[in-house]
Amino acid sequence: MQKLLASLLLLLCFSLSTQAQQPEKLNASEIHQAVKKLNFLGSVLYLAAHPDDENTRLISYMSNHVKARTAYLSLTRGDGGQNLIGPEIRELLGVIRTQELLAARRTDGGEQRFTRANDFGYSKHPDETLAIWNKNEVLSDVVLAIRQFKPDIIINRFDHRSPGTTHGHHTSSAMLSVEAFDLANDKNAYPDQVKQYGTWQPQREFFNTSWWFYGSQEKFDEADKTNLLNFDIGVYYPSLGLSNNEIASLASSQHLCQGFGRLSQRGSQTEYIELIKGDLPKDKSNIFDGINTTWTRVTGGEKIEAILKTVETNFNFENPASHLDQLLQARQLIEGIDSPQWKTQKLKEINKIIEACAGLYLEASASTPNSATGQVIDVNIEALNRSAAVITLESYTISNNNTKNNSALLLTPNDKQELKKQITIASKLQPTAPYWLNKKGSLGMYKVEDKNLIGKPETPRAITIDFNLNINGYPLTITKDLIYRYSKPDKGELYRPFEIIPEASAKIDQKVIIFENDQQKDIPVTVKAGKDNLDGYVSIAHPKGWSVFPEKQKFEIANKGQEQTLIFTVIPPKNQSEGLLSPMVYVGSNVYTKELVEIDYEHIPFQTVLLPSESKIVRLDIQKRGENIAYIEGAGDVVPESLKQIGYNVMVLKPEEITAERLSAFDAVVVGIRAYNIVDALKFKQDILFDFVEKGGNMIVQYNTNRRLKTDQIAPYDLKLSRDRVTDENAEVTLLAPEHEVLNFPNKITSKDFEGWTQERGLYFPDQWAPEFTPILSMHDKDETAKSGSLLVAKHGKGHYIYTGLSFFREFPAGVSGAYRLFANMLSIGKENSINDNGLKN
Repeated sequence: MQKLLASLLLLLCFSLSTQAQQPEKLNASEIHQAVKKLNFLGSVLYLAAHPDDENTRLISYMSNHVKARTAYLSLTRGDGGQNLIGPEIRELLGVIRTQELLAARRTDGGEQRFTRANDFGYSKHPDETLAIWNKNEVLSDVVLAIRQFKPDIIINRFDHRSPGTTHGHHTSSAMLSVEAFDLANDKNAYPDQVKQYGTWQPQREFFNTSWWFYGSQEKFDEADKTNLLNFDIGVYYPSLGLSNNEIASLASSQHLCQGFGRLSQRGSQTEYIELIKGDLPKDKSNIFDGINTTWTRVTGGEKIEAILKTVETNFNFENPASHLDQLLQARQLIEGIDSPQWKTQKLKEINKIIEACAGLYLEASASTPNSATGQVIDVNIEALNRSAAVITLESYTISNNNTKNNSALLLTPNDKQELKKQITIASKLQPTAPYWLNKKGSLGMYKVEDKNLIGKPETPRAITIDFNLNINGYPLTITKDLIYRYSKPDKGELYRPFEIIPEASAKIDQKVIIFENDQQKDIPVTVKAGKDNLDGYVSIAHPKGWSVFPEKQKFEIANKGQEQTLIFTVIPPKNQSEGLLSPMVYVGSNVYTKELVEIDYEHIPFQTVLLPSESKIVRLDIQKRGENIAYIEGAGDVVPESLKQIGYNVMVLKPEEITAERLSAFDAVVVGIRAYNIVDALKFKQDILFDFVEKGGNMIVQYNTNRRLKTDQIAPYDLKLSRDRVTDENAEVTLLAPEHEVLNFPNKITSKDFEGWTQERGLYFPDQWAPEFTPILSMHDKDETAKSGSLLVAKHGKGHYIYTGLSFFREFPAGVSGAYRLFANMLSIGKENSINDNGLKN
């Protein structure tokens, strides 16, 4: 039964995700819900640090039950985490998580906002977080979000009063929110914002607490709840056929790259919030008690309310178009109200309702999914009126270059009108890309030059179409993004955003290229055409001391979308060195230095990202022993590819392939990150793996979390994982066992090998281990005790078992020389006596 429920949830999640990429099509029940929301003038801003921090239960409750305009402000885009569904990390992972948040909001009814803060990885204390982030800039972004969104109520996911007890980003998000609560109403705080958006004072601020923050359910039950409000967020919505917690489960299941796919929940469930600023509602069952949430909060709102309440009360589910005249009259009154905040928001809401009631289908679809500037594309414009209303398409305007058609067209009921138009993509348009990646930022902050983009979840689409309509005598303009609509035999109808791409881009597939000696390597450079008949030449920028031949090569590509690969020979210097290779594509007078990255997952819209086209090249001073490595995959990393680069033969083994006979062909077995957290079958293979070690093999196990282990026996001796971690990538490393083989053979490891590490030293170190283990390294973050469990080596029979929480999975993609040298030693341990004077195996 559980498998059936899981399958049904997966099917529903897939349905919601694919539909999310299609035009929104409201049914009568959804229109009625939208009318109810139109009649509620209250807003809630939920605030936390990362994608997946948000409480989708509470966001859905505020949006769908209370009917408040609800948004989630995530300070970061989650770039510092891991990806369980693909190879993308850092900036590209942030793009995926941004889209997963948008998919979640489409599901739970909320809106999405961000700051410029970059998720630089785990942080133990807000002091560290706010030092790496630019506190003033992130605070200004939080204040900006409040002034733009103008929430009556703010709800923080985390407690601002407990620094150092949880992720520093978490506590920082709450601390910044509390500070911004008052600053948003201070005209002297960030005065440039005030000129554009004015000041704003939220009425109340809450902390979304639970028993977890009290340490136990018992302590929470005994706590003083005077300042706490609670809601049953398990309310059922008959018009949707779903309960609130079911919707919340579907929303959080959009975070697939974090492994958040989950079973839905139903039934009564209590959520708590604690007042931390503002006045406590007298009616503790109503978070908006004492706040006017009716149309009377704006001048002239009484007339609007009278019309819209009539529509809500007497809604015609059989023929929603019967309300068009009332809705159009109300819309005309909304245009005259004196509140810019509510005027903008409610016009947006009522336009959508009018469009749905009229059964309007308006679409502009390009003949191609993308185009470079200066190119001509075909656009198919579809307009359809599926009601008895008298609707005229007076004109349409394409934003690309103000292309306009002024010929009025009567849209007779259910008579589809299709208009064909050719447009030239204007040269002024910039390639489609996430705006926060356009300029290189810092470790803690994205750089956004256009201040009007700060906070937006994604870059506004470059080409839109204004449909200028007249409905029953009322003028109305509805704007649509240009899209690309197509079909696949095994998928059906599909939609993609239309993208502007550069006429040329180039890439080197390998982002880190390791030269284990001074031998040259042939490096392929792939040029991709963004238009037909592309020609030019490519050269490669490279560091001093390296040589690249030839200096430049010509290319000719006949068709847009095609690629041509050119081979360049790269010769490293004799000694250890590193730098960047950067392809430069010359087309006429233009030079292109970026790579076009495409991200294509079914649960989010297709994404194109432009990143600097560069690969790190490293001439290593490295020795190694052993040749054949078996790799058992975990949550996903590039360790196998990295080991291949330094000359190992690496074979990825599936759990069912782990047999004594199969392992006998390998010198070492490496277990991928979090394998013991996610690979169930490994618990049945431990005896085989330990026997491999006992007979003389090496086994290296990379980090696992200390929760949800598939087996209690991850090592041949007692070993207990903890949450110990060292987040300062520059933390001093002490060699506890300087004479140990793993630090001396075949490479002499020194403190220099720990320079240039990225994001962290390591995570989830063991804190208890059997005496058979030798701790090799010691390290710690500021003001903490030394952690000695980052690298543990134990002799087991004739071989060695090694457990490491060092973040090799981050260091290898960054080309950190010392990480490669140390890992080579780990693979080589015990091999010193198996090499004769000629360097051959005995």
